[in-house]
Amino acid sequence: MGSPPLIFLKHNIIYLKVFIIFFLTSVPNITNLRPNQSLATLKVQRPPSLNSTNIVSSLETLSLDGYFSFENNHHAAKDFGNMYHFLPSAVLHPKSVQDISNTIRHIYEMGSASELTVAARGHGHSTQGQAQAHQGVVINMESLQKLEMQVHTGKTPYVDVSGGELWINILHETLKHGLAPKSWTDYLHLTVGGTLSNAGISGQAFQHGPQISNVYQLEVVTGKGEVVTCSEKKNTDLFYGVLGGLGQFGIITRARISLGPAPKMVKWIRVLYSEFSIFTKDQEQLISSENSFDYIEGFIIINRTGLLNNWRSSFRPKDPVQANQFSSDGRTLYCLEVVKHFNPDDTKTVNQSMENLLSKLSYIPSTLFLSEVPYVEFLDRVHVSEKKLQAKGLYEIPHPWLNFFVPKSRISDFAEEIFGNILTDTSNGPILIYPVNQSKWNNKTSLVTPDEDVFYLVAFLTSAMPSSTGTDGLAHILTQNKRILDFCATAELGIKQYLPHYNTQEEWQAHFGPRWKVFAQRKLAYDPLAILAPGQKIFRKATRTS
Repeated sequence: MGSPPLIFLKHNIIYLKVFIIFFLTSVPNITNLRPNQSLATLKVQRPPSLNSTNIVSSLETLSLDGYFSFENNHHAAKDFGNMYHFLPSAVLHPKSVQDISNTIRHIYEMGSASELTVAARGHGHSTQGQAQAHQGVVINMESLQKLEMQVHTGKTPYVDVSGGELWINILHETLKHGLAPKSWTDYLHLTVGGTLSNAGISGQAFQHGPQISNVYQLEVVTGKGEVVTCSEKKNTDLFYGVLGGLGQFGIITRARISLGPAPKMVKWIRVLYSEFSIFTKDQEQLISSENSFDYIEGFIIINRTGLLNNWRSSFRPKDPVQANQFSSDGRTLYCLEVVKHFNPDDTKTVNQSMENLLSKLSYIPSTLFLSEVPYVEFLDRVHVSEKKLQAKGLYEIPHPWLNFFVPKSRISDFAEEIFGNILTDTSNGPILIYPVNQSKWNNKTSLVTPDEDVFYLVAFLTSAMPSSTGTDGLAHILTQNKRILDFCATAELGIKQYLPHYNTQEEWQAHFGPRWKVFAQRKLAYDPLAILAPGQKIFRKATRTS
């Protein structure tokens, strides 16, 4: 797909010049990307604006394999975070990539006469309205699920999938061939395009990197409506820009994902620590060891009653007597969670390897709990909890999540303040914490991480009770989140937000640091009208009245 028709360019060339200047002057520090020109010296007749009725009517004229819905679109104004609700003018349910291309090209050709923006929505698991488009067009990416998955076996196996495909479906399909993706998220009912636009991180990341480090090729629809195939060797700038690019440069419509051999079973282990320094020392030792575990995570437990008894529903204690004597009441504890893959015919070898790894750790001996479950059951573990919450009516509530990458050199400072002074009584949800190796992450992507060889993911996965005004209420948790953010800024810890959320471009510039210039250049190259992903609040579409 090429650029807009020539006749469009002829009729709007003067306007486009004005737009570029206006856009550049509204984006700090990137005015040097185009020749400077003063707006005050130009006398240009702007094109007439289109009213919202005409804009929506123009969408109805498009020839599509799928369809638009213009009413009852409240689902597209919701997400997992349940804090932001922006109603779109239309929702596109595409049945082909061409539907997405035609829609974006149509909006691009309207120029600034239209305020329409476009957001790609996967499974709706954003937490801050990132996949919403106020009075714009939301694309229901799951409509593309029916595009066939193609698994390629051989020396370098991979699977070609739709950007709207769920990772859980990819798991089931690839397992038919004895294969599976190497890197996962903790929750698999997410779309490929959604996780690849961020990073996609779980306990395999220390060994394989995030999901964006395990992609061979992408098909992308840019902000001009162009359909582009890109990889490490073809259209490289777009390929790396889109990976971790927060949807700013294009919508991922297809991806080629690296695969590896899939085990049938896993040994799933949890142990506890009472000292943070010993906990992190053991985690760091494990991610640097050869023949380590296949999954390494950790989480923090604050004042949980009967913790080990709760584990018994899924795990068995190695020493039941000692486990019965352990009390978690009123304590802050640190849990190391690890997994070793195995097949039934190599159980003995895996047991020896696992025991050797555990013997080098300094956890509390009475807290060793083990389980053996099928590989699929382990990977889909969060979905089980999700269904329980849905059954209790506790799922569609606010989730003011906060995620960080923290440099290894500052993780102790971070923990001392956060878990010693800010979060002391309860956490209102899981707190994940585990280290990863920078060497496994491709630094050419748009994702920003701390500049150290090892850094930690720390995720505050909080839930708020809508009617509460206490410590489990939304207002309290948001205040708590602000205290955490303020401390990180004041202490200059060098953290980076993961799944970042900011309200001003100055904040985004600080987030990207020296990489901001390249990020802004890519925006001008692939989405010059700032049509895509308005919910990220990085760039604002320049319109006739803005």
